[in-house]
Amino acid sequence: MKNRIAILIFLIFSIFAGYSQQTQLKIEGTNGKFYLVHMVVAKENWYSIGRLFNLSPHEIASFNNMSFDKPLEVATQLNIPLTANNFDQKQIKVSGETLVPVYHVVEEQEWMYKISSIYNDVPVTSLEKWNKIKKDDVKQGTQLIVGFLKVKTDLSPLALGISSNPVIGEPATSASNSSPLYRPEQVKTTASTVSNTSPASTIVPLSNASEKTNNYAITHSNGGFFSIEYAGSGKSASGVAGTFKSTSGWTDGKYYALMNSIPVGSIIRVSGLNGKTIYAKVLGQLPEMKESNGLIIRISNAASAELGLGEGKFPVDIKY
Repeated sequence: MKNRIAILIFLIFSIFAGYSQQTQLKIEGTNGKFYLVHMVVAKENWYSIGRLFNLSPHEIASFNNMSFDKPLEVATQLNIPLTANNFDQKQIKVSGETLVPVYHVVEEQEWMYKISSIYNDVPVTSLEKWNKIKKDDVKQGTQLIVGFLKVKTDLSPLALGISSNPVIGEPATSASNSSPLYRPEQVKTTASTVSNTSPASTIVPLSNASEKTNNYAITHSNGGFFSIEYAGSGKSASGVAGTFKSTSGWTDGKYYALMNSIPVGSIIRVSGLNGKTIYAKVLGQLPEMKESNGLIIRISNAASAELGLGEGKFPVDIKY
């Protein structure tokens, strides 16, 4: 029993650690209506995402004009509102809370005072202090902390690796190095480990579903939006592919995949035996469900539509 408990604790810590390496959050929105963008990955649901961002799952669903009763689909893009409950610009928190920095990427012809006015007139001195930078050193492309996501330390993996009082100190004499932007699709989900009381979201196998028309593939022949990001390392694999239902890709060509042993965020090249090819971004590992048995990969149904292989199971060649 003790060994099982120890193994469970280790697994939970390992999964949470996947979050701690990618905690930079990019702010979006204007006119006081700010939000973060999150891409749904396998096994996530409204409850786990609510815990991640310290919001009511009903509030997230409402903000996105979606039904809370409908399970989330992999690769669905959610806008996460920043509210008085989870967004802080005064570094005020209570016991059990952690402040996670939220970043703005400086655009052309932006300066510190303009950025201050965009984000609730946050004091320029605070921006200088949080970023250890002088106002005159701000340049296009600089990533500035403009506030903090306030999360529950014990519930949100985003809290891992963040000190209790982040980014304190005097302004630096020159601009600090840029940090990588947060990309939700690169993060592993903890929906199945944080709580066992929330209903799980589902990935729907589509072998019996009616097929849709890929409007992007009709007007493009590049294999998808991520084709320009494909680098390849000479590695390859072959096997049977399955599909999952996704709202992405039908009009924008953004195809996604679930595959084991491939770093999250990698761009892979998937080819069918008919000679057609698509490029997809890896969201995470194959879900542990019977529909994944015997599969080497699952790709979004929009990707399989461009391949012209339907929505069942089919052999593919993969390069990455």
